[in-house]
Amino acid sequence: MTHKRIVITLIILMSWAGYTQNLNQKPYSLDDCISIALENNLDLKSANLRANSAKVNHQQSKANMLPSINGNFNLGVNNGRSIDPFTNDFINQELTFSNMGLSLDATIFNGFRLLNAAKQNYLNRKASELETEAAKQDLVLNVTLTYLQVLNSKAVLDLAKQRYETTKKQLKIQEDFYKNESGNPADYADILGQVANDETSILVSESNLNSAKLRLVRLLNLPENIQINTELMLLDFEKYNRSADEVYTEALQNLATFKARELRIEASKKGISVAKSQFTPEVSIFAGVNTNYSSAAETFSETGTSIVDTGDFVTFNGQDLPVMTEQTSFSPQNINFKDQLDNNLSTVVGISVSVPLFNGFRAKNNVALEKIRVEESVLELERTHLDIKNTIAQIHFEMETVYNRYQSLLKQVDAYEESYRINEIRFNNGISNFLNYITSKNNLDNAKVNLTNAKYDYLLRVKVLDFYRGNLSI
Repeated sequence: MTHKRIVITLIILMSWAGYTQNLNQKPYSLDDCISIALENNLDLKSANLRANSAKVNHQQSKANMLPSINGNFNLGVNNGRSIDPFTNDFINQELTFSNMGLSLDATIFNGFRLLNAAKQNYLNRKASELETEAAKQDLVLNVTLTYLQVLNSKAVLDLAKQRYETTKKQLKIQEDFYKNESGNPADYADILGQVANDETSILVSESNLNSAKLRLVRLLNLPENIQINTELMLLDFEKYNRSADEVYTEALQNLATFKARELRIEASKKGISVAKSQFTPEVSIFAGVNTNYSSAAETFSETGTSIVDTGDFVTFNGQDLPVMTEQTSFSPQNINFKDQLDNNLSTVVGISVSVPLFNGFRAKNNVALEKIRVEESVLELERTHLDIKNTIAQIHFEMETVYNRYQSLLKQVDAYEESYRINEIRFNNGISNFLNYITSKNNLDNAKVNLTNAKYDYLLRVKVLDFYRGNLSI
């Protein structure tokens, strides 16, 4: 029994904690959503990583113009027959050996390949930075449009709830008539059906709102659903005063996409210069310092002389006499590590020239490929110009159409409000039938929904045009 009470208490506390968290959850404004998206969005993070990679490539291409300096050292033990590095004689003993050296290699001239590669990577770096800026601009636009879609879905849901409340009030009236056995019993049944229909509309609207919020949450890369602050969102509805050509002209100056494409073209042109350098000789200088050590290296010191028999003899007066000679004795001593490094020190310096004679037309084909890349970059820029110009023209046309539709819907809502007011009074007083009443009600409700959708459709297109003009803040 005690265990059950503990479980129930934990469930109540967890439910209360979740409820409190929902109450304390801060509603997000549009600026909040944009700031969170710029911090969390995965696609933007990927763009930043690409820009960082381009930066590292540029730094490396500059470093490639510096001389290459390398040092080496090795130490080992050899058993058996080997060559003594000190005397170059064959020996058959355990030998400890060591080699060390320092080398330098510097390119003097290679057709400006390193310089042009550094310039190419610089242009690619700047293009990547602008592409990151373009990704930020696209993200701000997507967050703004999705945020407006959330507001639109919420407005439609509010209308659905208002419709439901109005229908419930009418249901109360018809229920009284039904209980008092006055009026048409079919009207009560029809109202019940309309209540169910309005409840379905609420469910559909809630689903649409939830879908719009989920799309926004994905852009923001947040783990939970969010609340939208609609009170501080000012939605001005004024006729747009710029033509499509004016918007396109401003887009050419403000969109980072165009500038990035232009830099890609310049980088591709530098690629041609890099490829052409394969036709030129490469001149480089080299230098090195080397020394070595061998445990078999020895020096010999004189310790004295002695008379020894050579093994030869001479005959004198019929008698063989041995031949004696004076022989100097030496004592071996190992040469220490430091002295061997000094004694075996050697240096080298020189110049190297590599002349390309034939490489299977590799250089020629690389130049041709780089020229094709330039043409592809030019086409990509032209395609970007054409796509954005056509998109602006299409959105501007749709924006004007939606604006005119909104003005017509305003008149339609006013007319249906008057029709509904009259038919509601007539229906409540038994003068009109339910069909006329519900037709007027549905016409008004649908007109309000269409008006709300038209308003947000217009605002969405205005925001897109402002984006191309560079007026969406980051």
